[in-house]
Amino acid sequence: MKKILVANRGEIALRVMRTARKMGIKTVAVYSDIDRNAPHVKFADEAVNIGENPSSQSYLKGDKIIEVAKSLNADGIHPCYGFLSENADFAEAVENNGLIFIGPKSKSIRMMGDKLAAKDAVKNYDIPMVPGVDHAISDPDKAIAIAKEIGFPILIKAAAGGGGKGMRIVENIKELPSQMKRAISEATSAFGDGSVFIEKYVTSPRHIEIQILADKHNNILYLFERECSIQRRHQKVIEEAPSSVLTPELRKKMGEAAVNVARSCDYIGAGTVEFLVDDRKNFYFLEMNTRLQVEHPVTEFITGIDLVEQQINIARGEKLSLSQKDLKMKGHALELRVYAEDSLNNFLPNVGKLKTYKIPAGKNIRLDDGYEEGMEIPIYYDPMISKLITYGKNRMEAIQLMIRAINNYRIEGVKTTLPFGKFVCEHEAFTSGNFNTHFVKNYYSAEKLKAEMDQEAEIAAILAIKLYLEEQKKLKIPS
Repeated sequence: MKKILVANRGEIALRVMRTARKMGIKTVAVYSDIDRNAPHVKFADEAVNIGENPSSQSYLKGDKIIEVAKSLNADGIHPCYGFLSENADFAEAVENNGLIFIGPKSKSIRMMGDKLAAKDAVKNYDIPMVPGVDHAISDPDKAIAIAKEIGFPILIKAAAGGGGKGMRIVENIKELPSQMKRAISEATSAFGDGSVFIEKYVTSPRHIEIQILADKHNNILYLFERECSIQRRHQKVIEEAPSSVLTPELRKKMGEAAVNVARSCDYIGAGTVEFLVDDRKNFYFLEMNTRLQVEHPVTEFITGIDLVEQQINIARGEKLSLSQKDLKMKGHALELRVYAEDSLNNFLPNVGKLKTYKIPAGKNIRLDDGYEEGMEIPIYYDPMISKLITYGKNRMEAIQLMIRAINNYRIEGVKTTLPFGKFVCEHEAFTSGNFNTHFVKNYYSAEKLKAEMDQEAEIAAILAIKLYLEEQKKLKIPS
């Protein structure tokens, strides 16, 4: 593989290109009109405009992307995450056009992309599942009967869903019909598929995922876990590795279960198996993400393994160079997703121009970003600006370094999730490790964050006045 097209934008496109360059592989960037001066476009060896700003007219135009790859004699296409990364039809079209799709086979993407098909695939491997049904439901009366059997609260979920869309928590029979109607409508709108299913709602879960690598020679490894329980609107904001609640025994059980999930769909490449873990340390299979994860850097820190490099090596047919016994965890890593969102206004997108953009730097601080000072955060795409990652010998060291890095990250022109990240890292529930996916609901409010920010501003002002007065004393000439 001498040249790859990176079918994405922003920080992840740049991150993939850096590894490709390190491996001596040339890269091709694709971009929309608004991204013509983006860092990933400048970094690539070649770059091609593929359309107008909306993703439907640019980054989601699979046929156009394949056409560009072939015209420039690229050997393969790396989809990164988002856009076409979990589109089975696109993966199949890439392969049918004589190119290498740097990811799993279309069959695996299709199987794991449908939550009901995924449940069916893994049921022969004795993998723990949340109590519920393994088929689509549309009849409210049938849903009521199932809910009575498994007990409230229940969770209605879109079969083809993700990111919290088409998902409803139902506490009692009275609200079930209306919530089911809403879930079906939202799933149809978001995914073009209104299929929903019902399962028991795990009331105080941790969201823990296992990173796997699988080659074309039947070798599958698990690269330990990532804790992803700090979420807003069912989407992750802070991730870490390892989890503070897993014992070595539980880690091994979950890792082996993840390997079996990969086996169930003949998986190839890097993938992530997601689980819920309840307060009694029971774990349940949730889903498999058939791509590189946003939070993959924390795994790279604790294992020393470049996951993109592994993806490329696997795609070109190489055997994994490691065995499970070779893998060791070292230290602790933390990642904050820095979104252009207003933490004081229900995390609503807050796009605009980056008037000031000064990044933190130093040992054990990693920043994956795709923007520069003066650039606009466009309204057309996900509002993530960057991923801020810190590493320490232990969890507390990684947390303290994250707080310092947040303090040294200056962004003006848009509101961001940096203040929220600091709030979490300084909260006793987080530092103690005693939290779950309800952290935001239980501990966070805009009022609390604003009060903390006002207090910090007041302290800073007092210190500034004190320093000024001291300097004046030094400069005062004695009479």
